[in-house]
Amino acid sequence: MEHFISDTPVASLIFVFTIITSLYAFSNAEVYGKFMLHPYSVSRGHRVYSIITSGLIHKDWGHLFFNMLSYFFFAFTLESIIGHWQFAVLYLVSLALSDLSTILKHKDHFGYNSLGASGAVSAVVFSYILFEPLSKMMIFPLPIPIPAVLFGVLYLAYSAYASKQSSYINHDAHFFGAISGVVITIILYPQVVNYFISKVSGAL
Repeated sequence: MEHFISDTPVASLIFVFTIITSLYAFSNAEVYGKFMLHPYSVSRGHRVYSIITSGLIHKDWGHLFFNMLSYFFFAFTLESIIGHWQFAVLYLVSLALSDLSTILKHKDHFGYNSLGASGAVSAVVFSYILFEPLSKMMIFPLPIPIPAVLFGVLYLAYSAYASKQSSYINHDAHFFGAISGVVITIILYPQVVNYFISKVSGAL
């Protein structure tokens, strides 16, 4: 654990803090309610802070586990690649951007709420894919590893499709979080575009 904290302090802090706040919110209905993203209120200038705090809590143990498992697999490696403040910018800005479409889509739906770090975690995964497009990933629950770049294409296609269906899962946040991660990474490291293309083209 000391190794993670010393080498990747930002990813470590986000990881630990998200788990702590999520667990605390499970038993505190007031915090749970205040931290959730409420597009109706945010679009009217209220509870704007929930754009960030909604990423610090989760619906249940399963939601927390899968988000943090994905985060654990990619976040620490990514911070070691792009740097500390760069990782902080990527995570926080993507967390906010991933919620914008949700706010616009549900600005008139008073009963709609959203929560979870999925948008920011998607950004982390897709930023990692730019640097390691040929690494192997698996689509749960299929135990078949596929190239990360193919995983990315399938993930975006499914998220775009699923966002048009009725579901309690905020697929819009997944999609726009992933796109935000790609865009922010390219802004921070423009050279990653040529690197990504050369890695993928070299494998074809």
